[in-house]
Amino acid sequence: MIDREITSCLTSLFRQYPFVTVTGPRQSGKTTLCRAAFPELAYVNLERPDIREFAQTDPNRFLAQFGEGAILDEVQRVPELLSWLQVLADEHRRNGMFVLTGSEQFRLSDAISQSLAGRSALLRLLPFSLRECRQAEGSENVDEMLFSGFYPRIHDQRLDPCQALGDYFETYVERDVRRVGEIHKLADFRRFAHLCAGRVGQLVNLSALGADAGVSHVTAAQWLTVLEASYIVFRLPPHFANVRKRLTKSPKLYFHDVGLASYLLGIEQASQIATHPLRGALFENMVIVEVLKHGWNQGRRPRLSFYRDSRGLECNLLYPRGGKLAAVEIKSGATIASSWFDSLQRVSRVLPQITRRAIVHGGQERQQRSHGEALPLTGLREFLEGPEGEVRQCGTRKMVSK
Repeated sequence: MIDREITSCLTSLFRQYPFVTVTGPRQSGKTTLCRAAFPELAYVNLERPDIREFAQTDPNRFLAQFGEGAILDEVQRVPELLSWLQVLADEHRRNGMFVLTGSEQFRLSDAISQSLAGRSALLRLLPFSLRECRQAEGSENVDEMLFSGFYPRIHDQRLDPCQALGDYFETYVERDVRRVGEIHKLADFRRFAHLCAGRVGQLVNLSALGADAGVSHVTAAQWLTVLEASYIVFRLPPHFANVRKRLTKSPKLYFHDVGLASYLLGIEQASQIATHPLRGALFENMVIVEVLKHGWNQGRRPRLSFYRDSRGLECNLLYPRGGKLAAVEIKSGATIASSWFDSLQRVSRVLPQITRRAIVHGGQERQQRSHGEALPLTGLREFLEGPEGEVRQCGTRKMVSK
């Protein structure tokens, strides 16, 4: 059993709220996490048709079974249940009642905000982080990580990533896409998803994406929202600063799991990664998602962004830290070059709130330069937590050993 980094945050919030809701992609480990964290709670899977029918037709009697609380898995399948949970919370006025999970973020978040506002903490669980993957004895070779991705079952069961990710995507298309987006042209949607993978790390251009997929930009926007709703892709927003520069206003596109992006690119084995033209973009995707996981696993909502102006000056990632910014440039190469620090230096002159700068690269070497640090993947977590050795977690402060 891998100890998920989010566990302490989950159990802490359960003591502070009547409900805790855990969302995230299918097969990211939500059920395993919740059952391991709360073994004393009954477990209910609302994907089961008989149980779902009971919850829909007689919600009051259904919930009355669980006087000591329960884990309600895939609760978005019975959204009307949330109103009944609100009544329970208001009647009993105690914390630690139910743990809710779901894999459709927009629909579930909307339902939570309408029915359980102020009564439920909201956490997001993505597939394994780098540290969790190492615990599962996953490969630390960069190309193999880009190929296999981080879905727990692939590493736990030692599955062939190409087969497992192919099955995952086909199941997702057949089951979730029909329900979430009411999409009927599944072949066109599949092609659209493949095209999105080919644009990893690029600015979102809905007109161009729609044209390549053979659909309108309106349909492209709708389909992209479906991919976001089910935790397949996300958009990284540009940084807006009070500077006299023409800044990019379009977000960039990334996948929540880099292995799925590799699969959709047609990569069938890790050896293809080294010479693939999108290797750098895939590595960038992996690093940015790792930063996202670091924040979400602490119960925070990291306001990540990137910088890009009309002259092409760019920084891959800006990470807010106590009113200041950490700037991260991402390079998939293994040999550190002085030129890598040029853009960091120039962006820092434009944004004086940048107080830390780092290059995250695909090698193993670590260097401290006058314009910033050069870090391997293994040094990223330490950089994010800062030289002061302090991170905020679930509204508390957690000291990190120096």
